[in-house]
Amino acid sequence: MSIIATDSIARPQPAMTIPAHVGVSPMTAEEFAAWVERPENADRHFELVQGGVIEVPPPKRPHGFVCNNIAWRLTNHAESTGRGIVCTNDSGVIVERDPDTVRGPDVSYFDDVTDESELVYEYPEVPPVIAVEVLSPNDRVNDVACKVDEYLAFGVKQVWVVDPEMKNVAVHRPGQSMRLLKRDDELTGGDDLPGFSCKVSDFFRLPGQKAT
Repeated sequence: MSIIATDSIARPQPAMTIPAHVGVSPMTAEEFAAWVERPENADRHFELVQGGVIEVPPPKRPHGFVCNNIAWRLTNHAESTGRGIVCTNDSGVIVERDPDTVRGPDVSYFDDVTDESELVYEYPEVPPVIAVEVLSPNDRVNDVACKVDEYLAFGVKQVWVVDPEMKNVAVHRPGQSMRLLKRDDELTGGDDLPGFSCKVSDFFRLPGQKAT
C-alpha cells in the first residue's frame, strides 16, 4: 500500500512512502469522504488511518470470489431472519476519532438498519456486528492485526480473518483468545448472530461444487 500526502483537501500528491501528516493537518473522516469523491481519485481505493490517507491496491479475483461467498451466506441469513444488512466492496466505517480512522472491511454485517431511509450516504460510526477481512498474498501480519484490534476496540462483536490459501478462518472476539477454524469446522454466529452457521469450506466452494 502507498501513503498519500495531501495538502488538507487540496490536490493529492503522487503516492509516496512518507507519513501523511507531515506538513499538513490530519484529515477528518468528513474531509476524507469528500476527498475520495474527487475526479482524480476515481477507481482508486483508500483508507484513512489516524488522519493519513493510505492507498490500497484493488484485490484480485480469488479475493473477490471469497468475499462474495461470505456476503452471500450472510445475506441469506439476513433474509431468513428479516434482520440486518450486509455491506461489501470495502464500505467504509469510522472506527476511531481524533485522529480519525476510516476502515473498509471486505464484508460487514450490521443490525442497526431497519428501513431503507436509514442508509445515509456517509461513513457510519455504528460498529458492525461482524467485520470480515479476507487475506490477500500481499497482506502484512502486523497490518491485519492492527485492523482486528481497531475493530474490536470500536465495538465489533466478531472479526473473521479468512485465509483463502490455508482454507481457514480466525475468529476474534473481545476479551477472548482467537479461535482458528479449519475447512471442515462449523462457523456459527453464536449469541452475536444467532441462527447463523456454515462450514468454513463453504467460503471457498465453487458454485455447484459438492459440499464437503
